[in-house]
Amino acid sequence: MKELESVFDNIKPASRGQEKLKEVLASDRATIVGVFGPTGTGKSYLSIAYGLQELAKGKYKRLVVAKPIIDVTTGREITLVNNPENYSRLASEYLYDLTVGLAGKDTLDELIREGKIILADPHLLRGRTFDDSIIFLDDAQNARPEAIVEAITRLGMRSRLVIAGDPIFQRGPQREGIKLARELLLGEDDAEVVDLGVKDIVRPGAKRGIRLLLELQVRKRGLTPREEEILNVARRTAPDADIITVVDLLELKKKWRIESPHVPDALIIVKEKHLGRIIGQGGERIDRVEEETGAAIRAIPLTLDFKEYIRAFHPVAWIHKHVLDFDFAGPELRIVVEKGYLGPMLGQGGSYIRFIDEVFNELFGVSVYVVESEEKPKRRRKK
Repeated sequence: MKELESVFDNIKPASRGQEKLKEVLASDRATIVGVFGPTGTGKSYLSIAYGLQELAKGKYKRLVVAKPIIDVTTGREITLVNNPENYSRLASEYLYDLTVGLAGKDTLDELIREGKIILADPHLLRGRTFDDSIIFLDDAQNARPEAIVEAITRLGMRSRLVIAGDPIFQRGPQREGIKLARELLLGEDDAEVVDLGVKDIVRPGAKRGIRLLLELQVRKRGLTPREEEILNVARRTAPDADIITVVDLLELKKKWRIESPHVPDALIIVKEKHLGRIIGQGGERIDRVEEETGAAIRAIPLTLDFKEYIRAFHPVAWIHKHVLDFDFAGPELRIVVEKGYLGPMLGQGGSYIRFIDEVFNELFGVSVYVVESEEKPKRRRKK
């Protein structure tokens, strides 16, 4: 196992989130580490690399890998009870795929034969205690909440548990369970939570896949009669524009008493690179939609740069200039604003952020919250 003794140390983090995860795994301050974020952020890769390295160095005697396996065609879970041959085969293939570039198949097979790597069904952890072990529970969004708690209770002496999952995009049957597990870990003294977001995605194709998942969700949302009317007019006016959905904001504006002229009456969400088609060369197309519907319309492309949505419909037209970060933190979207700009972002009595929150829930089914940066960024003086 000599070749595995530095596989984790040799990984160069590709994002700030990965730097944080690597630092937390390398330290011994938390017995339980929860890492949550979208696919392609390196959650599993870094976690398994840490487990293999510490196993090779003798810090742990066993690496226990537990993963719920779901048939993507039927949605049914494959377990050691209902399909033992398939479970063992698929669990092994998962391990081989995950460790490409870290360990060869022959090395992994030898470690499995020696009992140093255990592929465990999350359903069958009860009654077992793992001493001197590193336990890795992956794809926790597909695990029952009880299985997650059971993994925690199996921790023995000199052991550590890493829980990884996606509470955002991979909406498994137990999505609420992983959200609850994250909340539980946030309140534990001997646990640490690392949240990864869209900006931490490094796997080629993953960001496109996530954008398509969001698009699919937005396309499937039901429309009100008013939204249908605006959609029909827009499609008739711009037949070559790929319109994803329409969101009527009038009722939300009334609810939160939004009177800013910057906030439109409705949003038209289009496919990327189709913004010009819905607006028209000189704005004539969007003007025609506004004239026929009697609504103030703003068209925006569907994007993973969430700051663009703030630019499009926050009541304070300039507040987007003071947004330092806008990305997922667990199952929610977190907005980080410059020190001193929390008030304009929130609005009186929190009305602005509540309005924004409802729009994001309507579009993507996620909530937003705001935090203020601890430090005010330095600005370059204009010459």
